[in-house]
Amino acid sequence: MGYDPHFITDKYTNYFTNNKNIALINFRYCVKNPNHFKGYSDSCWGLTACDGPFTYTPDEPVANRDFGKIVPTGAISSFPYTPMESMKALKNYYYNYGKFLWGEYGFRDAFDLTQNWCSEIYMGLNQAPMVVMIENYRTGLIWKLFMSNPEIKNGLKKLEFESTRIK
Repeated sequence: MGYDPHFITDKYTNYFTNNKNIALINFRYCVKNPNHFKGYSDSCWGLTACDGPFTYTPDEPVANRDFGKIVPTGAISSFPYTPMESMKALKNYYYNYGKFLWGEYGFRDAFDLTQNWCSEIYMGLNQAPMVVMIENYRTGLIWKLFMSNPEIKNGLKKLEFESTRIK
């Protein structure tokens, strides 16, 4: 959340492009919905590790690692990479599912429409990335502050990352 991936390129990839591709894989997987879970769509996506009706699981956009739970932070934390898709999901979560998904601390950790389940917890580990990445999308403030730190600049130089901004 702190490192501006626009500026991080190594011999393998530019990390902004890589992160965008990973977010798009998650989005497209949920749109395709190979396991036919209720609710998955272009406005209801975001698979990542989360609370569940039975246990915490590391859900992934892969059929055998998809347990039917949507995690708001998966889509909302992707704002810098998928702004239109993320905004559509955020509005859907708030306006259509807000009665059970939104509470005093923001969005609950996860929900599963197939099992008619919603997490009772608000996980700080997932709340923070949503706020930070929305701000990074809006203004880049967190990225700018973090990347202006001399120790960060020195560390990236030692790791031999290129510092050219990619859009």
